[in-house]
Amino acid sequence: MKMNGKTILVTGSTDGVGRYVARRLAEDGARVLIHGRDAARAKVLSDEIAKAGGAAPTFYQADLSSMSGTRALAEAVIRDHQRLDVLVSNAGIGSQNDGPQRQVSADGHELRFAVNYLSGFLLAHLLLPLLKAAAPSRIVNVASLGQHPIDFDDVMITKGYSGSRAYAQSKLSQIMFTIDLADELKGAGITVNALHPATYMNTTMVRAGRRHADLDGGAGWGGDPAPRRGR
Repeated sequence: MKMNGKTILVTGSTDGVGRYVARRLAEDGARVLIHGRDAARAKVLSDEIAKAGGAAPTFYQADLSSMSGTRALAEAVIRDHQRLDVLVSNAGIGSQNDGPQRQVSADGHELRFAVNYLSGFLLAHLLLPLLKAAAPSRIVNVASLGQHPIDFDDVMITKGYSGSRAYAQSKLSQIMFTIDLADELKGAGITVNALHPATYMNTTMVRAGRRHADLDGGAGWGGDPAPRRGR
């Protein structure tokens, strides 16, 4: 797909993987819609893109830890655009961001499950009309090799919680969603893929996990006996 003139939304694009992706897409001529919680970081990214000669991106501020925040983002994008060529669902929280302890979203969901899986699920479905209008179009879910089986009797992990387990479970959920959505959209002209971007990149998420491993004397994220792979 040639990027020139394409409208592309990259969630979680004010830091980490999303930041690199947004910059590269803008350099290739895409009309990039950037998303994040921090307007100051978005301004820095916008300035970098403009300095590199890319078209000024449009910033959408939203907190994807809540379903209302996710709906607000979708509504804003639908209000401003008639088509969307690519959705890069990248926003996520790692195994150690804000600590390894169990946290709950505003809607009462385990936080990593809410941000890494539920928000992307909801956002993709809300934006389907724009993606269908731009077909052939794409949905790209930024997942991970780090995956953990889901206990369907305790999806919110109220027992035996660890940040690494919660993160890996959310990523397996995201991949399963990708497979289901690709099948659901067969023939609609929308390609749906999940990817593992790399292992131990120099991003905020990965650095947080590595710091925790170092403090644990070399144990994996969340105290596991071996390191989890993740973005």
